[in-house]
Amino acid sequence: MPDQTETARASEFAWTPSLPDAPTDLDPEDWDGFRAAAHRALDGILDHLETLRDQPVWQPTPAPVRAALTAPLPEEGEGIDAVLDQFDRLIRPYATGNPHPRFMGWVHGGGTVAGLVGEMLAAGLNANLGGRDHAPILVERQVVAWMAALFGLPEQTGGLLVTGTSIANLIGVLIARRAALGEAVRRRGLGTARLVAYTSAAAHGCIPRAMDMAGLGTDALRLVPTDLAGRISLPALRAAIAADRASGAAPFLLVGTAGTVDIGAIDDLAGLAAIARRERLWLHIDGAFGALAAFAPSLRGKLEGIEAADSLAFDFHKWGQVPYDAGCILVRDPRHAEAAFAAPAAYLRREERGLAGGAPWPCDLGPDLSRGFRALKVWFTLKTYGAAQLGRAIAHSCALAQELAVRVDAEPELDLLAPVALNIVCFRYRFETDADARNAALVADLQEEGIAAPSTTTIGGVLAIRAAIVNHRTRGADIAALVDAVLAAGRRYRDASVVSAWPRSA
Repeated sequence: MPDQTETARASEFAWTPSLPDAPTDLDPEDWDGFRAAAHRALDGILDHLETLRDQPVWQPTPAPVRAALTAPLPEEGEGIDAVLDQFDRLIRPYATGNPHPRFMGWVHGGGTVAGLVGEMLAAGLNANLGGRDHAPILVERQVVAWMAALFGLPEQTGGLLVTGTSIANLIGVLIARRAALGEAVRRRGLGTARLVAYTSAAAHGCIPRAMDMAGLGTDALRLVPTDLAGRISLPALRAAIAADRASGAAPFLLVGTAGTVDIGAIDDLAGLAAIARRERLWLHIDGAFGALAAFAPSLRGKLEGIEAADSLAFDFHKWGQVPYDAGCILVRDPRHAEAAFAAPAAYLRREERGLAGGAPWPCDLGPDLSRGFRALKVWFTLKTYGAAQLGRAIAHSCALAQELAVRVDAEPELDLLAPVALNIVCFRYRFETDADARNAALVADLQEEGIAAPSTTTIGGVLAIRAAIVNHRTRGADIAALVDAVLAAGRRYRDASVVSAWPRSA
């Protein structure tokens, strides 16, 4: 028992808070009221998704809305009810429109209600998946393991969920750079090394950007010509590698494409794998949307050779229908990723037990320390629908693309501009003059009228209407509506002589 002297001494050092217990936290004072508002918000967005077919695909943002969304930072809060009202008036009606079944531009997925719920619950947990030992990281590792098995990669394959394939491709380039030059590249940079990489001339623009951001420079990327099907030419690739070796350069990376951005072509991945093995190159595959064709048994054969990849990048938010954003990088031997990114620090000390356990942490395998729980919406989607149902949706979108191609071929006023490898159809209205400008205006009209939202690209030097059928909600009637709208707009413009004289939709 402490004596009176000890008790008195302890009381001298007793601490009394000097700040009043003012309500400075951000939780609601009225939980029931906030709960009701949150339920109204969820019901509202579900109503929006349920009635998509009754809404325009997209509509321009009016000037008053733009002005409201440039207002200064509020000094005092407005309350959740007022903010939800502003969301319904100012934001929801003027979003991109990719959940709509007639959105066919830029290879955007449509999202799902199961993914919506997963996103909401992830926000509630507010977990940081940069590291430490907790269940959300186990969920991400499970998703990675599922995908490695889907693609036939070995059991020890590692990986991360990232914002999208652009960042996943950059990670792949950085890992390949470290594998080629060893540990010194992280301390001293490239030095005198003349590393060169190879990819298709039809590859996505994020590949040159990755070379730029990795300090290698876009001049170090060889854009190899494609064959008539839009795939990288293997003879041209072999010739380019031989020429670089003869000049003293150091080939280190080969990037294959599973689903080119313009027409959806898939490179001969097995042929690329054989060249990579023979030339001792890191084989990275950009499968942004096409890799998930593996979910569909009828399409899986198109991806033969993908199992040989050293690293593979793809998106769940395209054909996987997961809400944005959700990309993935898989690495056959995760020790290469750890060698490229791990950077121990005292404040991030890994332990054998406790919350600081669970090494290696995700931040050891990629550039991000602060990482959200995006794996949960992927997990919810895969668990709710299953691989088979996702595969049927993917196969159906490819069948719809073939249906669109047949319809285009049957219309004398339309031209099909490229073979249909997967789910992308490139075509145009046959104008005798100003065809590029008129087709571009035609697409803008369709978008502004809210009928459909294809995009444009360039095929064989001419502008094409590009319909990317990614959305699981798209049906045959939507394909028919797109073609009918293109024909109607094309006929309106057919006899116009100058752009300013073209009729515009109301």
